[in-house]
Amino acid sequence: MKAVIFDMDGVIIDSEPVHFEVEGELLEELGGVFDEEEHSSFVGTTDYAMWDTFKREFNLKLSVEEMVEMKKKRFIENLHRIPLVENVTQVMSILQDNGYLMALASSNNRKAVDAIIEKFHLGKYLTYSISGEDVKKGKPDPEIFLTAAKNLNVEPENCLVIEDAANGVKAAKAAGMKCIGFKNPNSGNQDLSKADLVMDSYDQFDLEKIQKLFK
Repeated sequence: MKAVIFDMDGVIIDSEPVHFEVEGELLEELGGVFDEEEHSSFVGTTDYAMWDTFKREFNLKLSVEEMVEMKKKRFIENLHRIPLVENVTQVMSILQDNGYLMALASSNNRKAVDAIIEKFHLGKYLTYSISGEDVKKGKPDPEIFLTAAKNLNVEPENCLVIEDAANGVKAAKAAGMKCIGFKNPNSGNQDLSKADLVMDSYDQFDLEKIQKLFK
């Protein structure tokens, strides 16, 4: 293991409740019907993919781009309500002290990614960050993780991904990387069975155990 790539929503920040709230309110305002179970299936994908589906499903009048911009604006307005996931920066400190490179690879938009890095002073840990707007194909496609590895100058097989969503775990495994499934109850009912390890909290982060995945 040479590098650790963190997803953001549900892994670094506990933001899925705000996403669900903002998206649900906006969807119903625009004439759609919010269904929590269906919504959980979009966790880990890009806003564009989700609103494109809703536009077709509910025959919404606005363009996908307009809806994405509305969601983006509302999410940024609610940043003050979003906390860090407990003990995530302690884990980042441990990884840094042990010489591992770190990156953030999020399906969220670039503005949100930059705002979170700045708000929580994550720049001191991260060598690189990439958003859903920086790739052609969102998760479960592996492009975002492969791009992160390339920019870290680390081979995919030497990377560990930490993901809370089924789509993210699929993307990590398709990239040829090891993956920890982070079981965040706020991320909905996510199938993390394809992950190499599953954690309920960062209290369970065991560097020695994780290093053995790469032997």
